[in-house]
Amino acid sequence: MLFDKLRRIRRTLAFRLTVWYAGIFTVSSLLAFVFFYLQIVSIVGERTDEELLEELEEFSIRLASRGIEDLKQVLVQEAKDEGEKKIFFRLLNPDGKESASSDLSSWGHLSVNRPALQRITEGGKPVFETISIDGRRHKARIVYGSIGPGAVLQIGMSLKDDDEFVAGFREIFGTTLAVVMVLAALLGWFMARRALRDVEEVTRTARAISASDLDQRVPVKGRADEIDRLATTFNDMLDRIQTLITETREMTENIAHDLRSPITRIRGMAEMALTTGKAIDEYEAAAASTIEDCDRLLEMINTMLYISQTESTAGKLATEEVDMAGVVRDACELFQPVAEDKGVNLVVEIGADIRVRGVLQGLQRMLANLIDNALNYTPSPGTVTVSVSSDEKLGIIAVADTGVGISADELPHIFRRFYRCERSRSRPGTGLGLSLVQAIVHAHRGRIAVTSTPNVGTTFTVTLPGASLAS
Repeated sequence: MLFDKLRRIRRTLAFRLTVWYAGIFTVSSLLAFVFFYLQIVSIVGERTDEELLEELEEFSIRLASRGIEDLKQVLVQEAKDEGEKKIFFRLLNPDGKESASSDLSSWGHLSVNRPALQRITEGGKPVFETISIDGRRHKARIVYGSIGPGAVLQIGMSLKDDDEFVAGFREIFGTTLAVVMVLAALLGWFMARRALRDVEEVTRTARAISASDLDQRVPVKGRADEIDRLATTFNDMLDRIQTLITETREMTENIAHDLRSPITRIRGMAEMALTTGKAIDEYEAAAASTIEDCDRLLEMINTMLYISQTESTAGKLATEEVDMAGVVRDACELFQPVAEDKGVNLVVEIGADIRVRGVLQGLQRMLANLIDNALNYTPSPGTVTVSVSSDEKLGIIAVADTGVGISADELPHIFRRFYRCERSRSRPGTGLGLSLVQAIVHAHRGRIAVTSTPNVGTTFTVTLPGASLAS
């Protein structure tokens, strides 16, 4: 159980961020330690060299003021005072022969650096070297320097104190680094959890939504940071999803209603023909009614399929050059008898001969649906005006009527599938006509707009791009 819990924590983003925080902080601290460590080692080494040079200068002054015999006594006494295991002095001739020294028994076999003596006798500066001493863990720092005519002094100093100081620094830093790593991990975990707290709210909201609570929304803190932008985007997506679900539910109800009525009629007529029908005429009437309702159902299904196909192939149509002015004339001639039967005046206004790239059958169907819709909702005496005009590289087709109009509340929904402003559904239709029109217009990279005033009239305006205009 504990192992599984730790494994789940290890896979979380908060854990990975904590590792990154702690790792970066630790590496940064380690780099800082290396830098300061090298600085300290350099400073300690320089300090040791300065002490050796000061010793050379003191003995040079002593030799000049007191003489060689006094210097030999001072060498021995100085080594005893400072510690014969810590420092030694050896007076050499230019040829490397020892003339005096402190007690060297604890320093093992000390060789003479002949090249260093050569450089010094030629007037060179003091020469330094670092050597290892047999039987000792710590090295020694050696200096050769001239303190007078024919006198070269060799001074050696143990680096034990320097090594212990540096080792102490390493130990202190190692302990500090361990504490810093723990604190960095705790601070990183706190910062990661704090940074991801708002993300957790998004996650909780998503879980609540997955439990069908679509009214949940992620709280926006008003800080205008990345989390707020994520929350706003997530809430917008939820609004869209909820709208789609609501529209799908309404569309399903509308489909069920539109399918139930003709199926009920088909079943009723078939049942009556089987139970009461005695003449061939009654069976023929039932079959004719059945065919009529089936055609109505097939038309609705085919329209739905056409809309889906048109939306999926938007921008990928096999187009041809279409004379839109001619399409408008033909459509109005086709609907003229229908308009006369309804007592509606159908007017055609051609302001420009427009040629567009498109699918002829689709554009014909789009225009036919708009005209048929206008005639259906325009009572007698009324007028339906179909106009063609141009605006630079755009072709504009408008269908205006003096019908019942559409309320402002319903205008945003009229292009939804199966949406019908007339809720009683007493008028013929499936509520797919305007959805089909919009799909065709968008497939031709065009736009459709509608303006309407109840009891005054409605105007649908279709704008098609890429038109070749001839006045």
